[in-house]
Amino acid sequence: MIKRERYMERIRPFIGNELIKVLTGLRRSGKSVMLELIQDEILRMGASREQFVSINFEQMDNAGLCTAEALHEELKRRISGIRGKAYLFLDEIQEVERWEKCVNSCRVDFDCDIYITGSNAKLLSGELATYLAGRYVEFVVYPFSFEEFLEMSRQRNPGLGAVEAFRSYIQLGGMPFLTHLIENREACAQYLRELYNSVILKDVVSRVRIRDVDLLERIVAYVVANVGHPFSAYAISKYFKNEKRAAAHDTVLNYVRACTDAFLFNRISCADLIGKKILSVNEKYYVADHGIREAVYGQNMRDVDQVLENIVCTEMLRRGYSVNVGRNGAKEIDFVASRGASKLYVQVAYLLAGRETVEREFGAYKGIPDNFPKYVVSSDEFDMGRDGIKYFNIRDFLLMKEWD
Repeated sequence: MIKRERYMERIRPFIGNELIKVLTGLRRSGKSVMLELIQDEILRMGASREQFVSINFEQMDNAGLCTAEALHEELKRRISGIRGKAYLFLDEIQEVERWEKCVNSCRVDFDCDIYITGSNAKLLSGELATYLAGRYVEFVVYPFSFEEFLEMSRQRNPGLGAVEAFRSYIQLGGMPFLTHLIENREACAQYLRELYNSVILKDVVSRVRIRDVDLLERIVAYVVANVGHPFSAYAISKYFKNEKRAAAHDTVLNYVRACTDAFLFNRISCADLIGKKILSVNEKYYVADHGIREAVYGQNMRDVDQVLENIVCTEMLRRGYSVNVGRNGAKEIDFVASRGASKLYVQVAYLLAGRETVEREFGAYKGIPDNFPKYVVSSDEFDMGRDGIKYFNIRDFLLMKEWD
């Protein structure tokens, strides 16, 4: 099992306190395993398994617990038999009607430490803001990083080099279940296609009550094909009109928003680096796992420049950074990442193949009035850093423990 220590470092300070720990993220990204890792951590801190109450609401055995009243009665019954603090682990809680009422009641009524997971960003909206405002902390769980993928791969093949592993990572992505299929590429592709279908049907279509599934799939395919390119609902509407397929501007926005709520896409806004404001244009979308892109669309190796951007963007989010596209006058910075008081800038390219490309990537930083770290990363193997701008091969950049 991959320990996922980057997440545990952030979760550990909250173990045992009254804040509800909420783990969200793409379906099958490893939230259930994170609950197991948290349980292991609690056991090391001196608790016993008899203090744990674990319920997965996607299991048929628990179908009768999918209302707030039924769940509260079951939890009350189980907690009454526990000596000391109870630890509640409620997996895929969005399956429970009015779950927030039950969870808040447990927080008030019992001596318990609560952990919940869910596969939809709506988990933390609406009534939840009323019942749990200021009483929860959220952790978004992403698919495996390259560092985790490399560790997983070397458990099966200890002599595997980073270059070969990264080539596989570009095509397969980081969904944790691939651990069991890694040696069978066809099985990996089939699993990722089925995962995509599950996300679309369970977390998008059924929850938003989308009727035109064909249009949804066409819009998703368009966004997946154009990851890292400026997004325009009007452009997509026009594209479909040219294809003799009606797609209203608002419909496009609503469908893409539903996919973002299901963590299939990550929306990255554009920020004016001089005017210090978020812009309403030129936002971009990246797919949560680039392996899904390869499985349902293909072309990861042909579009490797887009895929490398996708990988870097997801890694920044995984490490807890807030990420924007940067606008520096007429120039664009691929990513501006902030976390607390720290900030860094990153330009991503496949290859710095000529003087013009080098000038474009490094020259994008000219005129930025601060001294935060500035990086250019690509697949090139030799250091081309200059003028205080750092260069890293993308594999090395992804494997760095911390970015200065």
